[in-house]
Amino acid sequence: MSNPPSDVLKLGLIGLDTSHVVIFSDEFNNPEAKHPIAGARVVAAWPGGSPDLQSSIGRVPGYTKDLKEKFGVEIMDSIEAVVAASDAILHTSLDGRVHLEQFKRIAAAGPGKPVFVDKPFALSTADAKAIFAVAEAAKMPIFTSSSLRFTGALTRVLTPEAKATVKGAQFQGPAAMEPTNPGFYWYGIHPIEMLYTTMGTGCRSVRCVSNDSFDLITGVWADDRIGSVHCNRTGNYEYHGVIHFEKNSVHVNTQTEEKGFFTCLGEAIMEFFKTRQPPVPAAETVELIRFIEAANESRANGGREVQM
Repeated sequence: MSNPPSDVLKLGLIGLDTSHVVIFSDEFNNPEAKHPIAGARVVAAWPGGSPDLQSSIGRVPGYTKDLKEKFGVEIMDSIEAVVAASDAILHTSLDGRVHLEQFKRIAAAGPGKPVFVDKPFALSTADAKAIFAVAEAAKMPIFTSSSLRFTGALTRVLTPEAKATVKGAQFQGPAAMEPTNPGFYWYGIHPIEMLYTTMGTGCRSVRCVSNDSFDLITGVWADDRIGSVHCNRTGNYEYHGVIHFEKNSVHVNTQTEEKGFFTCLGEAIMEFFKTRQPPVPAAETVELIRFIEAANESRANGGREVQM
């Protein structure tokens, strides 16, 4: 594939162990994609992969081959080489354990360049704060989000005027577990992201009731609003929600959307790369990570309430 025109952003991928890298490359590099995104092209990638996580390392060869052969992406042998070849970075490593150390290398190689970090952003509040501190020191715009935050099923309902009248919400989705990225960091993060998109910051306590198939996470906000997330491991992969406003309640159904939530995320990332204005504030991400941390703590201690 030829070099992109000078007005097209050159994107680099760090970590080729998630299907997201194929989705992003299709959106940005394939004009025949169902929903192509103009203005950027993935040009370089570093494979990465975590040797002790089969769902990571086992995917790297196939996705690396796809990116090279289908999308013309140059495969490079270091994070630093990818950053040097790119205007903006998609930090897509599947394993949240490696994000902080990899991000330090990204920041050292490309201060000032905008970065999107895929989920799970971090596996502790301390690591989340550390990543943002590195980004601030390197003057790097940064944001992270699950794709579910940007689904039209949610954003159409949550106009600024409507969001101001939210009194509570319930969301549900799958929550497979992965010991290396414990508890809700791995997959439960998706409906939790939808909850935070709806409720905003200010949660003061979390409680999680669990069994082998289900988890019910309940958060109480400082203004006494209540939000909950129902997670399942039964084979139900749908994402739904009910948002309770002052005067009515609205069902959120992602299954009926014509435009997939990864396309919506790609569009949000592209706007971020152009404006350098993160659509999700750092403070909200840090609190969301703490919410997951607290839910994991409550799950482990038999469902007792955990303060944020």
